[in-house]
This record gives sequence, C-alpha cells and structure tokens, in this order.
Amino acid sequence: MAGFDDRSESTSATGYDFSPGAEIPLTGSSGGTVATHALASAAYRDRPVKDLLAANPDTKVKPPKLSLFEPNLGEAFSRAVQTRLLGGARKAIIQSFGSEPAAVVEHCLAATRIRKERDAHLTVVMLVSGLLFLPGVLLWLLVFQLRRSLAGAQNKRVGAFGVAAMVALGVLAVVFLLRLPLDGFWALYLRAMLVAPVLGWLWAKRICERYAKDLQGRWAGLLSGGGVGAKIPEAVPRTPGDAGAERIRLALRKLSAEQASNLVFYAGPKGILGMGTRWGSWQLAEELRPSDPAKDIDPFRSWDVVRAIQDRLRMLERSPLHTGGFPPPTIRHWVVSPIGEKATEVERREGQEVEAFRIKDFEIQRICDQQQFGSGDRHYLGVQFVLWDGQLVITMLITVTMLHHTLRIEVTGHALGPVHPLFTTKPKARTKEVSKSVRFWETKEVTLPLVETKEVVRLAARAPFTWYPPLLDFLGGKLTLPEPFGLRHTWADKPWRHRFMADDALRAATPVLRAVHAATIHLLEEKGCATQQFGTRSDVLSGLVQGVEPKRADVYDV
Repeated sequence: MAGFDDRSESTSATGYDFSPGAEIPLTGSSGGTVATHALASAAYRDRPVKDLLAANPDTKVKPPKLSLFEPNLGEAFSRAVQTRLLGGARKAIIQSFGSEPAAVVEHCLAATRIRKERDAHLTVVMLVSGLLFLPGVLLWLLVFQLRRSLAGAQNKRVGAFGVAAMVALGVLAVVFLLRLPLDGFWALYLRAMLVAPVLGWLWAKRICERYAKDLQGRWAGLLSGGGVGAKIPEAVPRTPGDAGAERIRLALRKLSAEQASNLVFYAGPKGILGMGTRWGSWQLAEELRPSDPAKDIDPFRSWDVVRAIQDRLRMLERSPLHTGGFPPPTIRHWVVSPIGEKATEVERREGQEVEAFRIKDFEIQRICDQQQFGSGDRHYLGVQFVLWDGQLVITMLITVTMLHHTLRIEVTGHALGPVHPLFTTKPKARTKEVSKSVRFWETKEVTLPLVETKEVVRLAARAPFTWYPPLLDFLGGKLTLPEPFGLRHTWADKPWRHRFMADDALRAATPVLRAVHAATIHLLEEKGCATQQFGTRSDVLSGLVQGVEPKRADVYDV
C-alpha cells in the first residue's frame, strides 16, 4: 500500500498480532455518530435502489437485464461501498469529515453477512423445490418476470398482460390437478411440479420475514441511537494463513489511515472536496513597513505567522463569560492540491515526504514558505468544528502569503451540511386503507405483510447466485458511486436550509477572523513592523463580517 505501513512494534515476525482483541476492527470514536449511523443505516434498507438518485443525481444505477434479479437499496449500497472502499485496486478516496467511514463499511460487511446467511437457507429451499421440480419453478419465475416487466419492478399497478398471465397459470394449475390426461408417475410429477413451488414459497416467506425483522431492527436501532454494533467475524484472522480476513483487516486499516490524511483537493466550483463549498472569503493585505524608519524589520517567514495564528486559535474555546461558547476545535495544517472541476479521480502523493498518507511536517513548512505563487500545492491552516453530531462541519481555512512587500492573510469559510434526509428516515410498517365490512362508508388501516410476495420471489431467485456477485451485477444491474468518492460529501445536503445550522456557520466566522488578525498584528509588532494600516483594515473587515451572508465564493461571473 502506497504510503502506508501496517506493521507496528507489537506485530510478530509473521506479520500478525495475536494479542487478545488486537485484530478485532473497532468502530472509530472520531466523527459524529448521527451522520455515521445515518449513512450506515443504508446498508440495512429494503427500499428501491433508485431512491439514491434523489440524494445525488451523479449516482448511476445500471438497469437490470432481468428485473427479477434487481437489487434493493441496501444490497446495492453495501456491494458498491465494499467494492469502492475495500477493493484491492481501488482509487484514492476523499476524507469524510464529521463521520467515520470505517464504521460505515463495517456495517456494510455485517449486512452482507446477514444476507448471506438468509441466502444460504433460501438456496436450500430452491434446491429442494426448484431442482427437483425445475420446470414448475421456471414457469412460475417466468410469470413473475413477465409481471415485473409489464408493471415495472417497483410498486406499480400490474398491467393487463401481467394479470392475464397470472390467471392463465392459475387455470392451468387447476386443470392439471383435476383433469390430467396422463396416469402414473408422470401425472403425480406434473401435479407436484406446480404445487411444490408454492410450498417452497411459503417456506421461503418465513425465512425472509425472519431476516427482514433483523435488518429493519438494525436500521431503526442505528437511527434511534441504540448503539447497534457491526459484527464482522470474517475480518478477524483465526489462523496465520487466513488471507481473506487479513485482507479485510488491512483494507480497513488503510481506510482509516487515508481518512486521517492531511492532503485535500480543491475542485473549482465544487470547493474543497469533503469540506463543502467556499461560502465566504476575507483578505487582509497590506505593505510591510518598519515601525522605526531607522531600523529594519526583524526577518521572519510565513511559517512564523502561521504558528502565531495557530497558538491564538487554540484559545477560541476560552471566554470571559460562562455561557458555553465554542467546543474545542480541531486545528490542523492542510495541504491543498488543485484538480479539475470534472475530475473523476484524485491521486495522493508518494515519496519520502509522505508517511501513512500524511505529508510530513518539514514538507508542510516548505510548502508554506515557498509555494505561494504559480503551480503546485498550497498550505492552509484549518480550524474545524464538528457540530450537530457530525451533521454540520464548519471549516475556516487560513493562508499566509508574502509577495514583494505585501503580506496577505486570507480567511475562507467552508460548510458541509447534513446528510440527505433519505438516510435519516426510519422504517415504517406497510399499511393499506380498506373499507370496513359492515360500515362500508368508513375505512380502516390494515397492516400488510412485512415482505411482499414479489419480494420473496426476488430474494429466492437471487439466492443461488449471491455466491458469485459479478454474475448478479450482470443480471440485476449495479450501483455506481459518483467520483471522486467520499462517503460524507457525496450525500451531503446544504446547511443553509436549516436555520440553526446556518447561524452556527455564520457566527463562527467573526471570532475566528478576529483571532487571526490579532495574532498577526501581535507578531508584526514583535518584528518591528508598522501595524497601523493592518489595524485599520482589520477593523473594516471586523465590521463587514458582522453582517456576512453566504455566497458562492468559488463561482465567478466572468
């Protein structure tokens, strides 16, 4: 793995760690639980896969060749996320600020394991009722496929041809049972050929309902904050030769390391991927002059200004009043790399200046002091607030540049909104409104079965093929995630539609901007610089930021 060495001091010579619990993947504690659980709940959902298009139109759903094998949202989401984040030849991912992608992947693995257990039972049903009575099963499957093709695979009224096919098969079954022209063994077999699939369907329905309750319980538990854990025993190596488990464990470790990377990507109008679009920008740019004309300015670098600002930002949570105030922010040095607006992938740096996907400190200092004009990566100091349990991520970025005699301090605001409402909806019982038998002018709600008939048939038809996912992808279609992919920003909504979230984003700008300016002016005074012009400009910006409104700072009308 490029830039990532999984070995640690506690690892044995064989490359495995057999200390108690050492190889058990744990859900990360960083990030917000609400956003993480909302995204993880998608792995257990049984809704149509096309619902994801409403959350992000760039998501692509490959249409099925046979709608009977079409996956639902949970199946397609789990398959796509596992392939994208744990695949051996996967592309680089975008950090998911405000959430923990490893926890989401673990729930996808857990949901897949539950479905495999269900499919193992359904495969036995298909072998008993399908292999022995194959012509009858194929006939029933053909009718259901015809019904889905004519009526649409997802909750549409059955067309006239679909109804006619179902009625015709029912009449044929009655004729075969009552007036069959054959005698002996073949007469019994032909009768059983039509009846056995129905008995198998009843057996399969009980299996599907049992596992559907488990999946929906986990779905509801995650959104209710019940602390539903992901059980993935297949990721725990049991022997030194357990290559599959070791591969999953290393992939999860690599994912966590990439999540902690300090390299982010700027994609034009899309802003910094993972942090949201830039909604505000303030520049303090004045000429450096000595406070005493008879003396020179004490030499300093851009990095010295950045360190002074960093020290001042650490005191943001302090306040003269005991009224709450800021939570402890995350202050980090970021390296921002530019990519095209329509880029479909990103590439992380490699080399001696990179370790475990993180750019080392000496390289960050070099970029800060030397790469301020022209091509190349840029340095930003970031202060980040993860609020609303990960539903709102506010990031203020500060960059310091020195061109000729002009010192420029630029502060930009970025906001990543909550996950799309699709991921926060809880499961609901399916109901139907019918007329009362006696008081027919009144209606009542009747609870429908947890698993529909067509869903039982779909699951039973898919079960024998789940052991080879590429074949299911070919027959039933698959979900293609938008690129460059990151779990959090891909399905993020705008924060400005939520009054309190918008207020939090706007209110954070003023104290951060003033802290940055105060630290800069204090350092300039220590270095013998005249600060009157800087102070005047700072006062102007301090007044403007009080009435700040969000705008598209990365979209230019030229």
